[in-house]
Amino acid sequence: MMDIPTIYSLLGVACALLFLRWRTYPLRHIRTIGPALPIFSYVGALKFAFNGHAVLQEGYDKYKVFKIALVDRWLVVVSGADMNEELCRFPDDQISFELAAEELVHTEWTIQPDIVQYPIHVTAIKQKLTRNLAVVAPAVVNEVQLALDELIPAIDNDWLPIAGFQTVQEIVARASNRVFVGEPLCRNKVFLDVVIGFSNDVVKGVTVLTFVPSILQPIVGPLLPWPRRARRRIYPILKPMLDERRKQLEQYGEDWADNPARAWSPEDLLVQAVLGMNFAALHTSTVFQSFTHALFHLAASPEYTQPLREEVESVLKEEGGWTKAALGRMVKIDSFIKESQRLNGVSGISLFRRAIKDLTLSDGTCVPAGTILTAIVASTHHDENNYENADAFDPFRFSRLREQEDDTTKHQYVSTSGKDISFGHGRHACPGRFFVSHELKIMLANIVLKYDVKFQDGRRPENEWATMTNMPSQTAQVLFRKRTMACK
Repeated sequence: MMDIPTIYSLLGVACALLFLRWRTYPLRHIRTIGPALPIFSYVGALKFAFNGHAVLQEGYDKYKVFKIALVDRWLVVVSGADMNEELCRFPDDQISFELAAEELVHTEWTIQPDIVQYPIHVTAIKQKLTRNLAVVAPAVVNEVQLALDELIPAIDNDWLPIAGFQTVQEIVARASNRVFVGEPLCRNKVFLDVVIGFSNDVVKGVTVLTFVPSILQPIVGPLLPWPRRARRRIYPILKPMLDERRKQLEQYGEDWADNPARAWSPEDLLVQAVLGMNFAALHTSTVFQSFTHALFHLAASPEYTQPLREEVESVLKEEGGWTKAALGRMVKIDSFIKESQRLNGVSGISLFRRAIKDLTLSDGTCVPAGTILTAIVASTHHDENNYENADAFDPFRFSRLREQEDDTTKHQYVSTSGKDISFGHGRHACPGRFFVSHELKIMLANIVLKYDVKFQDGRRPENEWATMTNMPSQTAQVLFRKRTMACK
């Protein structure tokens, strides 16, 4: 057994080694929010885990560039619209979005292993879905209307309480999968349960690995049960569709008109792609959370329903129905959703990048290769330098700007800038945001046509922050009443 002097000596050596490591650490020169010393930095990591929003705001108020501790790494954070623009201007041979996303989300372990190497779902979104929005819009409209009738069976002159968060999640899952897998599978209860559960399990897996030191992540990551369980549950449901696709491919060859993706022959890869696209639809940037935030604003301020309703009715009449052109002309609907997302950014951070080479930022900060950089969403969007009355919900803020500046694109929901980073910005802005825009506008337009909505007490429930995620209340109920002369 070691004597007391030996124990003290070993502790002294350990402390000296930790101090030496800290003195030579390449990020030591970057300002820190929270403790920076070895071991004590874990206190900062715990503070960020439970109060991330406040930690980010403190850094935004103090510094242009700072770092915060996670359990497994440091994050370097830039502050302000100018720094956001600068971060996005670095070329891809110096900085990588893909590597940052894989490292932070642990895609191979939390989502699906093969689509990291073969991201066919991204190709499908960029090359197939975005180019065919006019084709898929009528199907999304139809599914949204069917889902509303089924999930919100409100009647005239009577207010029906509906669980907002859960109901919106199912509507989004159905509408998205009407495009991803078609009908009737998009309404299959077991299928919807799997894809909704999987999107929540990805977040669960990321959270678990956030608290695991990086040296242990390659051991713990493959043990996460949720990705394998999702594949196992969903494969029998998708198999008839896969068999039909294979039959059509054999009968008509690779050039048959309805071939959704010629490269998707491996069945397991296709199953993983379906799960990956559903995670993107149900959590990334996220459609259902963004729409729940917007719905809550409408219920808290029902006076905005009528101007939205008038715009939708007028546009549908002039355009002859639910066309891509009609959705493009719904500028107040677009503005309402954009303002809601500005005020309630789903994630606290965006613009994830991993330095491939040593970088020097404009303020002189040196960032060594291997560092993960990011920018702050909420602080940017609530900055008075970027938006007048930045903390106020002004639903027609962006439609007014479009009129004042005579610019039909700059202030659209899908537009990004250093001041608006909900969808990222630059070359790596979210490729699915155009489909997201169509889906959200279809949902909001149909709700204002079909229902009146409100909260029982007239107040919007407080958001719920969890580390870097800004969630709408998951328990709040919205009151719906069917319009007497609802339009279809």
